[in-house]
Amino acid sequence: MHRRKFLQQTMMAGAAAAVLNPTILFAAKQPKVRLGFIGVGLRGRDHLELCLQRDDVEVIAIADPDTQSAILESQKLIAKYGRKKATEYSEGEEDYLNLLKRDDIDAVIISTPWEWHIPQAIAAVKAGKIPAVEVCGATDVQECWDIVNAVEATGVPLFTMENVCYRRDVMAVLNMVRQGLFGELLHLQGGYQHDLREVKFNDGKQPYGGGVEFGEKGFSEAKWRTNHSVHRNGDLYPTHGLGPVAMMIDVNRGNLLTALSSVATKARGLHKYVVDKGGADHPNATVDFKLGDIVTTSIQTANGETIILSHDTNSPRPYSLNFRVQGTNGLWMDDFNSIYVEGKSPRAHVWEKDETYMKTYDHALWKKYENLANGAGHGGMDFFVINSFIESIKRQAPFSMDVYDLATWYAITPISERSVAEGGSLQQIPDFTRGKWMSRKPIFALNELGY
Repeated sequence: MHRRKFLQQTMMAGAAAAVLNPTILFAAKQPKVRLGFIGVGLRGRDHLELCLQRDDVEVIAIADPDTQSAILESQKLIAKYGRKKATEYSEGEEDYLNLLKRDDIDAVIISTPWEWHIPQAIAAVKAGKIPAVEVCGATDVQECWDIVNAVEATGVPLFTMENVCYRRDVMAVLNMVRQGLFGELLHLQGGYQHDLREVKFNDGKQPYGGGVEFGEKGFSEAKWRTNHSVHRNGDLYPTHGLGPVAMMIDVNRGNLLTALSSVATKARGLHKYVVDKGGADHPNATVDFKLGDIVTTSIQTANGETIILSHDTNSPRPYSLNFRVQGTNGLWMDDFNSIYVEGKSPRAHVWEKDETYMKTYDHALWKKYENLANGAGHGGMDFFVINSFIESIKRQAPFSMDVYDLATWYAITPISERSVAEGGSLQQIPDFTRGKWMSRKPIFALNELGY
């Protein structure tokens, strides 16, 4: 069978077979995966290093317009692992298109500024290269449809790189949900609550802090990410909070996000940071930052659950993804590692620590791959993302987080922007599966390889 036709069929219909008979996934059809990397800044090099540690990956080429930092540091990393120097594509922002013309690349990992993700993913699938795409929010809903249409038209699947779905405690809670510990799920929460002021501003020489520059005078993410906070007001980064809870209620595989409403606080944090660190006379003290310091999004689902997402990146605060998973029998909350299960918790109406539950319900994937995940980025989560991507390609198996997930999660950003602009108005969320959600079966983390 032609490989592209096989991938198209497994993307559309293979999920059900994988659930019914997971053993079909374990015979590798392709011993090695030949990769290109589009974007090799700090995040791209994280992925690059994990791939260099694998014997089943060949790094063929890298593309990034930053020759002084990104390309140079990537080649040093490649040499450190004793690999052949990668072919470089660094002649401007469009040179990645020449990388995609190569006939010795199977797949690409895209870790570029947000606005490039979907255009580059579309170019990749049209070139017959399987893209793994880093997470963010879309610039508009149409580009979400554009990537869905491109994948369906070409039959080349897309992998969504949402690493928090693989966080150890999150996977244990997923296990609790699937074993019915919380009863029927009713309400979920998640978010991106992360003080990013030293990411959005720096001195132009180092990636984190040291000054209040951004844009052309900034370095690394401050060069591009901060501009989204200047011009946009909505949930700019929904996937870390949404992806894991979406898996728990089978979104796009028996369930659907249907509508949302978003509101935002006033914008104060970024201006205050500039004044505090750079002085009231600094040119950036005159910038009008549009992003509300805290954006709250309420989401409805076809099966009757509700989800609340929080976006909180402009103020001093400890890191938290604000998870809450609540059902008819009890709930778990990320902050303070709290759990309460009616009939199981020692005291009625009193929280208990979740430590015992985390050990009891530790997911089989973590038990199997703990040693390999140790040392990988974000507490080991990044190992599972790369492993799922590579192993799925080798076995020509359906991706556990696919183009429908990417389109749905990405779309929260522009839809939330519209809701905020209209005073919190209710907005419909498109069905990017075009009705296939009713027959698609859950596949995430249902076998030992983590597809």
